[in-house]
Amino acid sequence: MNKLRLMAVHAHPDDESSKGAATLARYADEGHRVLVVTLTGGERGDILNPAMDLPEVRGHIADVRRDEMAKAASILGVEHAWLGFVDSGLPKGDPLPPLPDDCFARVPLEEPTAALVRLVREFRPHVMTTYDENGGYPHPDHIRCHQVSVAAYEAAADHRSFPGTGDVWSVSKLYYNHGFLRERMQMLQDEFARHGQRGPFEKWLARWDPDHDVYAKRVTTRVQCAEYFAQRDDALRAHATQIDPNGDFFAAPIAWQQRLWPTEEYELARSRVPAALPETDLFAGIEDDE
Repeated sequence: MNKLRLMAVHAHPDDESSKGAATLARYADEGHRVLVVTLTGGERGDILNPAMDLPEVRGHIADVRRDEMAKAASILGVEHAWLGFVDSGLPKGDPLPPLPDDCFARVPLEEPTAALVRLVREFRPHVMTTYDENGGYPHPDHIRCHQVSVAAYEAAADHRSFPGTGDVWSVSKLYYNHGFLRERMQMLQDEFARHGQRGPFEKWLARWDPDHDVYAKRVTTRVQCAEYFAQRDDALRAHATQIDPNGDFFAAPIAWQQRLWPTEEYELARSRVPAALPETDLFAGIEDDE
């Protein structure tokens, strides 16, 4: 089997561990090169773990999040690169306040696109993964991450685009992550009920119309990666400022997840190779390294 290359493009440190992490760990374990690219430093992210909401953490959040990212990458067995832009933060209020002047979402699109094109032409991935046009959820950095990733996918293959950033490279396939699916959440909630327990996802499901689960309809590719779920969870726990180890994410036993839903889901958004859908492998249809 040829050793191929996968680039996963994410907005913040911790996104790689909550979106497709088991897939990354699987491909890395199989000997493929896997590079996570983090576009911002997560400097304006909230501290979501009460145990980490400390003055010494808040005062050094950028450094803390860099350390967390290094630990997570090591756990997943992947390479990692920072693109170096500043977190936009998640605006709150009605009306929403303006975004900070220095933030990623307000930087002209050409700047992060050029930086990512340079990295694509250097790493030469066969596959890229990122978010859909809604960012998975409407955080301004996630939406910008989508825009930058799609632009870089196209531009890296065009010799007229961003001269001086390396030799052109055509990425074979571009995927969107689709891990947040109502059907999966309902299945786990039902499993709690079968065990006489009240599941943690009731509040989510109550707000979610099953007839409008548009993302489930967009899934083209399901990657078997159940044996890497524990690795995924360990990587997420490494982002200690961002995840409460006693929170809902870890409530369902891994054995249930492996039995009921052993895959991670993606949408094939662009392809330069013939694709036969549905797929079970992000590298399907990619035959060699040229």
